Order: sequence, then structure tokens, then C-alpha cells
Amino acid sequence: MAEINGVSLPFLPAGGVNELKRQPSLIEQFTPRTKFQDVFDQEINKLKFSAHAQSRLNSRDIALSEEDIGRIESAVTKAEAKGSNESLVLLRDMAFIVSVGNKTVITAMQNDGSEQHIFTNIDSAVMA
Repeated sequence: MAEINGVSLPFLPAGGVNELKRQPSLIEQFTPRTKFQDVFDQEINKLKFSAHAQSRLNSRDIALSEEDIGRIESAVTKAEAKGSNESLVLLRDMAFIVSVGNKTVITAMQNDGSEQHIFTNIDSAVMA
């Protein structure tokens, strides 16, 4: 008779006793591979867009690709490294005012030549 963990079995498992012993326990099978803190930190560090910025993007027909967002995130990281709080991020013909501390785009605009653009209350400018 087969024995597993001191218990006699009235049958022999299909893969044999050694195969049955080799399989991970249910706890091991369902243990998350990533920690909550890692996921939380990753989400917190992502670039966010305020409701105002989202409204401006929609009303001004500004479409951002994943590459554009990555370049803005990189610019924000550089501004953060220099101690910036509020930064103007320039990307091609677009401009974004970003709160560096919480990685949030406050507003967005496009240079279409129809209006003057004056930026106030910023402490840095980054060309992305």
C-alpha cells in the first residue's frame, strides 16, 4: 500500500507516490506572485490626469500615444530629481502643466497659434 505523510492509501496515485508528493500544495499554487505594496507603488507612480486636464485634452482634440505619455513621465521624473514642484512639460506642439509631487497633469494645451500662452506659477520647464 502507498503511504503519503504517514497516511496509508488504499490506492496508488496515477503518477505514483513521488509525483503526488512533488506537486505544490494549494496554498503554494494560489500565493500571489506580486506583493500588494509593489502593485500599489506602481499605480501611485503612474502619471495621472486631473479632470480639468482630461477636459482640456478632449475639448482641444489632443490625442496622446503611449510613447507620448512615457516621454511626459520621463520629463516629470527628471523635474522631480531637480526638486521641482510645478513644471511646464513641452512635447512637440503641446504643453502640459504638471504637479510633480503627485505626478498629475493639471492642464494641457496645443500651440495652434490662435491664442497667447502665458505660464505662471511654475518653477521649471522640461522639454520632453
